Amino acid sequence: MPRASGPPRGRGTALLALALALAGSPGGGQHYDYYGWQPESLPHGRFYGREPQCLDIPPDMQLCRDVGYKRMRLPNLLEHETMAEAKQQAGSWVPLLAKQCHTDTQLFLCSLFAPVCLDRPVYPCRSLCEVVRDSCAPVMESYGFPWPEMLHCGKFPSDHELCIAVQFGNSKATPPPVSKICTQCEMEHKADGMMEQMCSSDFVVKMRIKEMTEENGERRLVAAQKKKVLKLGPLKRKDTKKMVLHMRNAAACPCPQLDSLSGSFLVMGRKVGGRLLLLAVYPWQKHNKEMKFAVKFMFSYPCPLYHPLLYGAGQH
Repeated sequence: MPRASGPPRGRGTALLALALALAGSPGGGQHYDYYGWQPESLPHGRFYGREPQCLDIPPDMQLCRDVGYKRMRLPNLLEHETMAEAKQQAGSWVPLLAKQCHTDTQLFLCSLFAPVCLDRPVYPCRSLCEVVRDSCAPVMESYGFPWPEMLHCGKFPSDHELCIAVQFGNSKATPPPVSKICTQCEMEHKADGMMEQMCSSDFVVKMRIKEMTEENGERRLVAAQKKKVLKLGPLKRKDTKKMVLHMRNAAACPCPQLDSLSGSFLVMGRKVGGRLLLLAVYPWQKHNKEMKFAVKFMFSYPCPLYHPLLYGAGQH
């Protein structure tokens, strides 16, 4: 069967062509059956206990509200049966979308979280998954998150099946520009943004940096002895006594705030596999009102109840 592809004239055009190919309409019915290709982990035929429906994509579903079509099927292709669950889980991926690691990231994710309403489920092609994964997995790794099993590309159909193909990007991974600032060095300038980062972090520390080295594609920051732990999280005494922070995939990218190691820094990070990963770094500015507010009220900030995937969103 052909794959769903087309010239880069907009997602709406490509998905309309897909709808016509299937002889269906995105809003053509409230209930419909789903047959055809299924991932190996799911049985063939209808695989949900709940009858699928066509629903409007909610305005507060930030990941997919401007994807190019207005209605989605529920349950979706990730087995989320309620809109509340779909919105919460989709929210986990909004920060990755903001990183612009690949031009088809939104198309790939929304084909699963908010699939277009057709007379059968249409999954992303394996090649689409692979090109988004190869471009975006390094960004996720910088935050200590692996590419999730639920998005394992081997689960999706090959290109000769009916599936959603690469539309707006290349069929190869998009290499990050050399001049792009390191992910960990993209600073928030408002207190709310800083507090969201604090929510996403296991620990927050005010410290001086004794030395910085590069090895194996990452930066290694050694903290000076004197430091102030603002959020301890899972850190043990040995972690704070001789604190070494690792910046993954950050050896070749610029980090302006680390051009000079003089003065103190506000750092945030996660403990992953016994190592401390640096997620954000700010020069300490005692007269910065936004920073002072964020530090003072970080424990009263309404953090999400679910664990964040990247800054500003979350995932169970």
